[in-house]
Amino acid sequence: MFDLIKKMLVLLTVAAGLALLVNGLSPHGIPLIGQWDAEVGVVTADTDAAALWMDFELSSPQVAKQVFDAGVALFVDVRSRDMFAAGHIPGAVSLPLDDVDSALDAFATKFSAKQPIVTYCSGRLCQDSHTVAQLLMERGFENVVVYIDGFPGWIENGYPVATP
Repeated sequence: MFDLIKKMLVLLTVAAGLALLVNGLSPHGIPLIGQWDAEVGVVTADTDAAALWMDFELSSPQVAKQVFDAGVALFVDVRSRDMFAAGHIPGAVSLPLDDVDSALDAFATKFSAKQPIVTYCSGRLCQDSHTVAQLLMERGFENVVVYIDGFPGWIENGYPVATP
């Protein structure tokens, strides 16, 4: 019986080691360490990307409101069209992640690449605003940041909400 348990432990150790090796070598491997604390920032398994994005994030609702009040930045809501219709930051433009491939050309012709842009989605558990921000930067937009508290952070602070 002891011999059987010993063989099972060896087999499990070898299997776990191989799994970790394949995961580590795969270009689509799952990061083993992530940023899981919403108080710190956007929840993500990709700590490298999270570190890169820190310079492009508005992590304070008060700072986002100051940017909004300055009236210079375009707020881009990347949530679904239904969520946008239910309520959004006043003056925001809807550019849902689900439609971004078909809508990005029209967006790029309508707005200048120098236009300051703030993307937002459904809060710190949502990475869609980062994805759209990345696509906009790849398209040549030069001044894009992400408001990581998104629409929930906006309404929690009692800031104005627009509905059609």
